[in-house]
Amino acid sequence: MPLKDFADFIASRVPGGKVVEIGIGFQFKVALRLKELGFDVLAVDWNEKSVEAARKAGINAFRDDVFNPELGLYKGAKAVYSVRPTPEIVGAILDLGNVLGVPVFILPLSGDTMPKGMKLVNFRGLAIYVKNI
Repeated sequence: MPLKDFADFIASRVPGGKVVEIGIGFQFKVALRLKELGFDVLAVDWNEKSVEAARKAGINAFRDDVFNPELGLYKGAKAVYSVRPTPEIVGAILDLGNVLGVPVFILPLSGDTMPKGMKLVNFRGLAIYVKNI
């Protein structure tokens, strides 16, 4: 399954610890797979209903605004990732990764363009964009 492959890619690049999914929405496969692999997963979204649904699925989730993040939530993160983020939040996700000093992994919708400076990696047929610090 492609979304689980994205989780496997992250696991191959991050040795363990806390990872943060930005904009989890109502798609929990990546976060749940990372939990299976032993990661401490934090999911954030601006939508309270999505945060509640993630919590019901067993994911540690909080409401936050990536444009004005509560940096204390992200303390100890080893990486930030996002699954099919809307193009307008990608810059804020990259800014957060820079502030935290951690790599950023983005699995875009096909056809979405990513900012310059991100490396395109093919992993099991997935186009994943990576920004390393």
